[in-house]
Amino acid sequence: MKDLVRPSRLAPGARVAVVAPSGPIVEERLQAGLDLLRGWDLDPVAAPHVLDRDPGLGYLAGTDADRAADLQRAWCDPSVDAVLCARGGYGAQRVVDLLDWDAMRAAGPKVFVGFSDSTTLHEAFAVRLGLVTLYGPVAAGADFVKNARTQEHLRATLFAPETVRTLTSSGTALAPGRARGVTLGGCLSLLATGYGTPHTRAGARGGLLLIEDVAEPPYAVDRALTQLLRTGWLDGVTGVGLGSWDRCGAYEELRPVLADRLGGLGVPVVEELGFGHCEGAVTVPFGVSAVLDADAGTLALDEPALR
Repeated sequence: MKDLVRPSRLAPGARVAVVAPSGPIVEERLQAGLDLLRGWDLDPVAAPHVLDRDPGLGYLAGTDADRAADLQRAWCDPSVDAVLCARGGYGAQRVVDLLDWDAMRAAGPKVFVGFSDSTTLHEAFAVRLGLVTLYGPVAAGADFVKNARTQEHLRATLFAPETVRTLTSSGTALAPGRARGVTLGGCLSLLATGYGTPHTRAGARGGLLLIEDVAEPPYAVDRALTQLLRTGWLDGVTGVGLGSWDRCGAYEELRPVLADRLGGLGVPVVEELGFGHCEGAVTVPFGVSAVLDADAGTLALDEPALR
């Protein structure tokens, strides 16, 4: 697995488009997120359909066509330096096949930020655009608008990425060792359901897999990991970094599942790296070479996430 192209870091005055490719948005929280971005001397612009709700499927932020159009228009706008997702939820899988990837590739590299349901888009940006992306907070997310640690880590990643090249675990090693690879991953359930679909990698060989999930009980986590094991998607992975497992049951019940399913890979596995659906979640880049040291409890990037 090769390193991907790193977009340029942001500078004061950069224009940031906020799009909603998945679930519907709470307007007050969106405004709070936009105000926060303005406080960073950025120029945030909300996409035309960001506050829409699909009239028949209320769990979607507008129609598939409108959500796709907002994302593509933002990406292809030469005045936009970064595209931030407003929320996760569900819906990115319905959008990804509607995008004109040739046009988006022609627009050149820029920063993409999102997490959770945006896992589908992270995979597509890697496969179709060969681009490093940031698995980080959403602009209308409660953690982003309320948590200083989440805010500052994203801000540092966007403006001074050399200052946040090492993540430190607050847990222990699930499996010992040290490994190098190119980061990839996201929400486990989205990776499992995305297997075999267009715009998704055929496997994680040569990669450092960074995974987390939310509201999936231990048996469902087992099911997703077993799916990836059975398909061979995990063959050749060099190491695994685990994020948060919010509302996935008691961790003392989930931990044996993770150990059982991941222990047979024979690679280092680090717990609690602090990304995902947790309070104070940090931003992690996908597509950069890094070293995972399970004994030290660290993930160290070889180079900053952005140029």
